[in-house]
Amino acid sequence: MPELPEVEALRGFLAHHLIGAAAKGGAAAGVVKRVYPVAVHALKTYEPPLTAFEGRAFDGVERYGKFLALRAGDLHLVMHLARGGWVRWSEKLPELPPRPGKGPLALRVRLTEPAGTGFDVTEAGTQKKLAVYVVRDPQAVPGVARLGPDPFDEAFTLPVFTALLDGERRQIKGVLRDQAVLAGIGNAYSDEILHAARMSPFKLAAKLDHEEVARIYAAIGTTLGEAVERSRGLPLRDLKAEKKSGLRVHGRKGEACPVCGDTIREVSFSDSALQYCPTCQTGGKPLADRRLSRLLK
Repeated sequence: MPELPEVEALRGFLAHHLIGAAAKGGAAAGVVKRVYPVAVHALKTYEPPLTAFEGRAFDGVERYGKFLALRAGDLHLVMHLARGGWVRWSEKLPELPPRPGKGPLALRVRLTEPAGTGFDVTEAGTQKKLAVYVVRDPQAVPGVARLGPDPFDEAFTLPVFTALLDGERRQIKGVLRDQAVLAGIGNAYSDEILHAARMSPFKLAAKLDHEEVARIYAAIGTTLGEAVERSRGLPLRDLKAEKKSGLRVHGRKGEACPVCGDTIREVSFSDSALQYCPTCQTGGKPLADRRLSRLLK
């Protein structure tokens, strides 16, 4: 699933290609020629219609947590890429209009100039959760309206983070993933943040002392900041591979921890899994894997 660093990289790439070209003298760059809604189930709003973008120029690209918003005047094309969604830029889109079908293509945007340029929004896998909205205010999207502070916002300070955790009786892993608490962090980067902070994912947020909260706060900034820097300037096709290569524990069950050399372990849930290092995070004690525990009964 694209999380804050990947969506931020997408934002920067699209801002450069849609708006930067126009700023360099290509007045027609970023002007929408046609919009093709291929996967109708992904479209969550119907008024204004997608066709309202045709003839308009994109003049802003914004990020709200994991949401990407392309602005054209008073209209915003807001996308949540969910688990399998992605944006693919093309210098030469097919001439024929796409046909609705069972493929990954969900939305195509063709630009006026340079001829043939534009981008596709795709979704891999069988779980179709990609969401596209056309709104006049991004806050009209329910998922955007409920977002907590953005980790890159200057207003997100240690006292603010401390207040967010005050009285929070959930495990810190779940708190970090809750978009209403903190925007943009998902399963992968919450694993990475907790590993960098040397913190058990199962520890209750309300029981963290000041030093532990400060470690997690610092790890949020460094982990996400480093991920964004690694992604900066990369072609869109390379961003997913870069994300995987930069992860220390997430998705690396059975491998050696790059910090201490212990074996990275996993806890599985119904639709996801977390990875951690026992030596770095839990005092050498393996966490109970509930799925495995059920099998052993």
